[in-house]
Amino acid sequence: MYAEERRRKIASLTAVEGRVMVSDLAESFDVTAETIRRDLKVLSDEGAVNRVHGGAVAAKAFQTLEASVEDRENAQRDAKRSIARTAMELIPETGGGVFLDGGTTNEALAKLIIANPVQRRISVVTNSLPAALILAVNPYINLQLLGGSVRAITQAVVGDQALRSLALLRADVAFIGSNAITLDYGLSTADPQEAAVKRAMIANAQKVVVLCDSTKLGRDYLVSFARLDDVDVVITDVGAPRSFIEELTDNGIEVMVAR
Repeated sequence: MYAEERRRKIASLTAVEGRVMVSDLAESFDVTAETIRRDLKVLSDEGAVNRVHGGAVAAKAFQTLEASVEDRENAQRDAKRSIARTAMELIPETGGGVFLDGGTTNEALAKLIIANPVQRRISVVTNSLPAALILAVNPYINLQLLGGSVRAITQAVVGDQALRSLALLRADVAFIGSNAITLDYGLSTADPQEAAVKRAMIANAQKVVVLCDSTKLGRDYLVSFARLDDVDVVITDVGAPRSFIEELTDNGIEVMVAR
């Protein structure tokens, strides 16, 4: 296991469990205690955990700051690509319709849609400027970019105009990004306007698929936009703690772990 993957697992486990011990982590990952201490130092420097004697505790779970598109594209790049590949299994057949939410993982999914040798004539409605630019070159895609205001930090379209359009639309599958997911608070994001668009997509889709890498598990952001019972499928990566996956499954959610 690469150090980055191990640290991702440690960060997720700490967020979900609240506290982890060096000795337990060393045994679990079959590495030395010194290796785990180095991992915790890196994670602490990144703000992912807080170091304590003998281990680490979760960093403050509630967050309000969000990273730029550029920063998010570079974060967990391999995990997001793996998640996007798994999400391709849920793209509807020819004639189907998709809501494609903003976010860098959905952007990775858009790239796979146009690269897929099995071209399907589907309709895609998105509020993501990057995803729209990617999909626009594919003649098989009936693409609709929602109108409204653009949030510079995420390059997502938001506002009343976008919500009015979504109220008239339906989709077979909504691929939704989320800044965070917890068992109690559900899915959350930093901005109320983006939350409103996500909420509208969820309300008007037959199946809701959440694309969420493991670093976002066990964390909360400012605005909750969906409960767990609004979600049909969560696609995450191998860094997701088994206990969190089991909790999602117990709540009736299908969990797909991208390899």
